[in-house]
Amino acid sequence: MLIADVLAGTPIALGAAAAFGASSVLQFRASRRTPEEPAGRPSLLFRLVRQRGWRWSVVLAGVAFALQIAALSLIPLVLVQPLLITGLLWYVLLFALVERVRPDRAILLESVLCLLGLSAFLLVARPSVDEGRNFQSVWAAVLLGVAVVGSVALCLTTAVGLSRRWRPLPLALAAGICYGVTAGLVSSIAFHFQGNPTALLGQWQTYAIIVLGPFGVLLSQNAYQAGPMGAPALATITVSDPLVAIGVGLLWLGEEIRTAPWALVGEVLALAVLVAGVFLLARRAPHVDGG
Repeated sequence: MLIADVLAGTPIALGAAAAFGASSVLQFRASRRTPEEPAGRPSLLFRLVRQRGWRWSVVLAGVAFALQIAALSLIPLVLVQPLLITGLLWYVLLFALVERVRPDRAILLESVLCLLGLSAFLLVARPSVDEGRNFQSVWAAVLLGVAVVGSVALCLTTAVGLSRRWRPLPLALAAGICYGVTAGLVSSIAFHFQGNPTALLGQWQTYAIIVLGPFGVLLSQNAYQAGPMGAPALATITVSDPLVAIGVGLLWLGEEIRTAPWALVGEVLALAVLVAGVFLLARRAPHVDGG
């Protein structure tokens, strides 16, 4: 990896994070202006798409994705991902700018705590970025489907019984699961069908991505609607997405992370910091006017 690539890739990745943060601000503001609907009901997306701000958020999300791909062409995932998750910090700063209020220092510190925890985990674990393998059997695909449906259903059921203070977290976790599994499915076919896009139409992963991607977006809007501010929900999505993607890579795609004793201790400590940051953000949410 050349220094020139790092110098070029780093601002591109930060630009992707800023676009992601701005997109999340627009989505949160649009979701708060839309009547709340039960989690998972597609009619919410039809209401949101009528709002110009939400349509712009989709454009910004597309820009963020394009910049992410450009950054990955220059620097490895293990460096890109910690830069991308600064989107949470961009969200806090941009939200304060749009609302014309001073950024809450505690929320900034708690957001940074989340970012440090996830960044430390990724840097210590160093998940492999090799081609991995495609799904080897129908049973592997079925097992993944059962795991996704079961975990998302558990999140939605849990959200129903929680108070407004904590309800955004399981909804955001469900969205993060959808995003993370989608990333894993994209990874499972990206290397195997390069140069032959028509072959993708014969892969079940393609159709699973078409379903999971929009459903994840829908659940993220439900999470924004469920609580008084977006930072806890976005933090949960931001940290669960790459962790779930890593889990799919480890369990289904033959990828690896460091498992030396010192690495495992570091990974556990990093995840503990990560959980603490999300918890503190959620705990403060009822005391902050998210507009």
